[in-house]
Amino acid sequence: MSLSQIRSLDHAVLLCNRMAETRAFYRDVMKFPIETERERWVSFRVGATLLTLRPRGKWAVCDDGKSVPGSAAIQLAFRVPPPSVDACHAELVAHGVPILRGPTDLPDWRHRTLFFRDPEDNIIEIYAEY
Repeated sequence: MSLSQIRSLDHAVLLCNRMAETRAFYRDVMKFPIETERERWVSFRVGATLLTLRPRGKWAVCDDGKSVPGSAAIQLAFRVPPPSVDACHAELVAHGVPILRGPTDLPDWRHRTLFFRDPEDNIIEIYAEY
């Protein structure tokens, strides 16, 4: 197999400065079920993919380096059915999550979107195709 034959993303690892708060966000606000939990590692099941959190820092492979406060390292986009964008918005507001942009139709993309940040300042998008 070569690199050009890769067809799926198995898991993504978010590097965390605020591990406990970020874990609580994805568990309690986003409602993702925990698949694996260790002291310095927690994986959430999101469909066929694992979303994993681990503390930022030095480890066996490299040093992750410092993050810049307020700067996103990644944008995660989660697709939902069309009526769910507004329902997700209401849940996030009820949890006190600051919203970057409320539910918005983007006709050129044929998407309805919603943007906010997680505790690590990553940009999170919930969108539906229409």
